[in-house]
Amino acid sequence: MSAAEISRIDEAFRRVPRRDFLPPAQRGYAHLDTPLAIGHGATNSQPSTVHTMLTVLDVQPGDRVLDVGSGSGWTTALLAELTGPTGVVLGLELVPELVETGRVAIASTSRSWAQIDLADATRLGRSEAGPWDRILVSAVARAMPTELTDQLADHGRMVLPVGRRLMVVNRSGSQLSIQPLRGAWAFVPLIHPTGSE
Repeated sequence: MSAAEISRIDEAFRRVPRRDFLPPAQRGYAHLDTPLAIGHGATNSQPSTVHTMLTVLDVQPGDRVLDVGSGSGWTTALLAELTGPTGVVLGLELVPELVETGRVAIASTSRSWAQIDLADATRLGRSEAGPWDRILVSAVARAMPTELTDQLADHGRMVLPVGRRLMVVNRSGSQLSIQPLRGAWAFVPLIHPTGSE
């Protein structure tokens, strides 16, 4: 990854402060490089982990991006900063209360090309709105979710944790390449639809 791409992400972090997406009791800890609880068993992810995931995801202006497990809405807003107004960013979250607080936080940033919707507990992603150029998953899957890989556009990329590995999935036509990143990673569990992996 080029220094220019990393600097784009650093600038996105500057323009989208983590503090603005935390519950009031947690805002004083926004500078810490650690996950912070946002209620309902969810966390606002560790900034260094988010930075790594966004660096590898390589979001470009105009991309259509799906954010699975949007939580506080911080990653959705960061993705919107990276796509710019010619892009589309959809955050999906299963907890209705987090959907509402995330929507309020996103609205305060005036990034109208980003939205947060309530996820459908019976399926992963939002296939009818795809395909997606980029998919970010901020919850750990038990196995590679084909329901999400099927939603990747040609030359699309997905970054997600599977087990304790962070995986990068690239699509080229009907072919997928999957590569793990070094290190061990911890996330909240991805809620799989009943009977799926």
